[in-house]
Amino acid sequence: MKWLDEITDEQWNQLAISSFRSIRDTAVHIVSAKKIWLDFWTNAPDPVYLSAIFTGTREQLLDIWDKASTELTSFIANYPEESYGKEINVLKPNGELITMEFRRTFPHMVNHSTYHRGQLVTLLRQAGFSDLSNTDLFSYYVNQSYPNW
Repeated sequence: MKWLDEITDEQWNQLAISSFRSIRDTAVHIVSAKKIWLDFWTNAPDPVYLSAIFTGTREQLLDIWDKASTELTSFIANYPEESYGKEINVLKPNGELITMEFRRTFPHMVNHSTYHRGQLVTLLRQAGFSDLSNTDLFSYYVNQSYPNW
C-alpha cells in the first residue's frame, strides 16, 4: 500500500496489459476480493463486490484496504479451529450461490492475493516505479526474526 501511495496519478491509471487494465484496477480487484471474503466468512447481509461499485480515489481505496487488512487479522486471530470445516456461502460474481468449507476458502484468498500482488509489482516496475523491496515471504520472515541479517 505504501508503494501505491507514492506513485503518480499517471502511473496509477496507466494502461497495462495484464489481468486488469491498470495498477488502479488491479488494486481495486485485490481489495474487493479481501472484503468479499470477509463478508462471506462473517455472513454479512447483502455482500457486494467492491470492484463492481468503486468509483473513489486512490486514498479512499487505500483506506478501505487498510481497514480490511485490520479486520482480516482480527477475524483470523479469533476464528475457532473447530469451525474450519464450517460451510461458507459464497456468492460468485455471476450471481451463482455455492457453499464451500472455510478451510478451502482461506488458502484460496491468500493465494489469490499473492498472485495479484505479484502483478502489482510488475505493473509498478513497468510504470517506472523502482523503489521496490523484496516481497518474498521467506525474506519477510527473516527480516522479522533477524532484522540485521
